[in-house]
Amino acid sequence: MPKKRPWNNTRVSEVLGITFPILLGPFGGGMSSVTLAAAVSNTGGLGSFGANYLAPEGITELVRELASMTPNPFNINLWVPLPGEREAELSATQLEESAQRLSPYATLLGIAPGAAPPQSFPDFDEQLAALLAARPPVISFVFGVPSPSALLEARARSIVTIATATTVDEAVVLDEAGIDIIVASGSDAGGHRGAFLCDVDESLVGTMSLVPQVVDAVSAPVVAAGGIADHRQVQAAFALGAEGVQIGTAFLVTSESTASAVHKDVLKSARARTTVLTSVFTGRAARAVPNEMTRGLKGVESELPGYPLQSGLTLPIRRAATSAGNPEFVNLWAGQSAVLAPSGSAVDYLRRLVDAVDEVSPNER
Repeated sequence: MPKKRPWNNTRVSEVLGITFPILLGPFGGGMSSVTLAAAVSNTGGLGSFGANYLAPEGITELVRELASMTPNPFNINLWVPLPGEREAELSATQLEESAQRLSPYATLLGIAPGAAPPQSFPDFDEQLAALLAARPPVISFVFGVPSPSALLEARARSIVTIATATTVDEAVVLDEAGIDIIVASGSDAGGHRGAFLCDVDESLVGTMSLVPQVVDAVSAPVVAAGGIADHRQVQAAFALGAEGVQIGTAFLVTSESTASAVHKDVLKSARARTTVLTSVFTGRAARAVPNEMTRGLKGVESELPGYPLQSGLTLPIRRAATSAGNPEFVNLWAGQSAVLAPSGSAVDYLRRLVDAVDEVSPNER
């Protein structure tokens, strides 16, 4: 007789149609892997893929590819653009000043110093239209909430919607908009902070504080995210009222992840015990393991171009450092529980996590 899993009988599992209420965090900026997303979905969780950089035709092909790799639900994530950020431009003087700040790092890496073309992104509305037309089982959003018409279209196509909140106020806005599942992302989480109502420094609520407040404030089921890597943290999230968990950093070190070798090595080391919020790599605040570049530009962060301009300017440096295996000039995204992440495959990690939670589920205490 199959073992009963009381912690698994949640609205998150029911709404998503998955076996385990464990979601893979969607990695943006090209760090997502179809192999990893499919592995998580095939093992009973919800695999996710960050498509913020993909053109509409790429999104169409992505959904087709994932659907061919798993019969189970999967999630495609988009970034809602913040007002004015993608229309921002740099003057020639600003571009030169930005290049000068970065030239010492370029020189150290043996690449030509100078201003790289600002990174461009596809139009969000066109991305979303392609995603809705492709009809993946689940779509998710960070940095805001899409238009009411888009959410109505998703519902008409039987697409489940998920969105991320970093504060209680953001969660209420998402709930009132009709989002199906809300991810409460504590400041423990690695990568970009998804704040959209207030500045990031006014939205730094830890996971343990954020989750129960969001649970009390909204009617939608809540998924806890941020600093969750092992069974103890999963159990704590459910004890706080969450009905699912989202895990990012712990999956980055798995064999199916396409994170670089230098990134994985740092996440597995004692260096990952320390993380900082930094905007030096992309122009948006993100949690990462500190290195020479975060320390060197810390004093001028307020003077750096915003996202996505800074991301484009630092991209050649980050690529060169990755190729050289140099962790000092790479965006080493990491949550605050990175050192708890085990090595091995995503499938083994997920199975071990489920088994460990089963041993003492919150409803059996």
